[in-house]
Amino acid sequence: MKNRKDINTVGDYLAIRKQEVLHPLVGIVDFEHVVDEGKMIPTYNAMHFNCYAIFLKDAKGCKLKYGGKPYDYDEGTLVFVAPNQTLELGGYEPDYVPKGYAILFHPDILLGTSLAKKMHSYSFFSYSSTEALHLSAKERKILLSLVEKIQFELEQNLDKHSKKLIVSNIELFLDYCLRFYDRQFLTRETMHQSSLQKFDVLLNEYLSSDKPKVIGLPSVSYFAEQLHLSPNYFGDLVKKETGYSAQEYIQNKLIDVAKEKVFDPSKSVSEIAYELGFKYPQHFSRLFKQRVGHTPNAFRMLN
Repeated sequence: MKNRKDINTVGDYLAIRKQEVLHPLVGIVDFEHVVDEGKMIPTYNAMHFNCYAIFLKDAKGCKLKYGGKPYDYDEGTLVFVAPNQTLELGGYEPDYVPKGYAILFHPDILLGTSLAKKMHSYSFFSYSSTEALHLSAKERKILLSLVEKIQFELEQNLDKHSKKLIVSNIELFLDYCLRFYDRQFLTRETMHQSSLQKFDVLLNEYLSSDKPKVIGLPSVSYFAEQLHLSPNYFGDLVKKETGYSAQEYIQNKLIDVAKEKVFDPSKSVSEIAYELGFKYPQHFSRLFKQRVGHTPNAFRMLN
């Protein structure tokens, strides 16, 4: 990507914002304190991160896209970036003034902590920027109180308690974000139900067409792309609404179609497997038996 700025360390980002490095692995930027940043539009159009970054955006009248649709929210939004991800920049107004906070931490700060084992559970780090967390005023206040505690620790002399207190507050921050995303899934229920209805239609159309033969088995990433959602966000949406993972939901539908096809005595199990997108008939038979309790041939004989 042209004009990409690589952020390999916390210090790299702080240098861009002309902020002092208080800790080599953790940093916080309050854009109120960034001198002359207001009308400085960067010459690069993307940042590639090799550390974790969380951006709390506080711009009034900020226009976002949520779930592929325009959405206005003035109270604040959170965008999460994981290592080896790229954040695209652009669409600046002439008088653009960034407001809010940036919280960055390097994976090395997590070594030997319980949070290191939990990071995979914070799936919102793999959401796209159009699936930001929209905060209420009360939620924003809670998160900023934790930012203040982290900043307090960064300003102290490092001692044996520093890492534990910093990481504990980061963990609490992320746990609150999990709760707030759950709330957001509920408050956007109508929008999500619409997405699920479209998913059902797309899945049915996929299985009744020749796409399984041409493309292969229906995948989570395929339908996420069709709905303009990231795979992780799409998966979490399906799980919240149905109780099944997106993969389980697809497989359930696949088995329902397979049962119908098995009733056709003119088709062999291998033919049915290929029609459904399986490369190997034995993989189809194995999944069918796991879900139905009988092999396709046994199920055909029973019915």
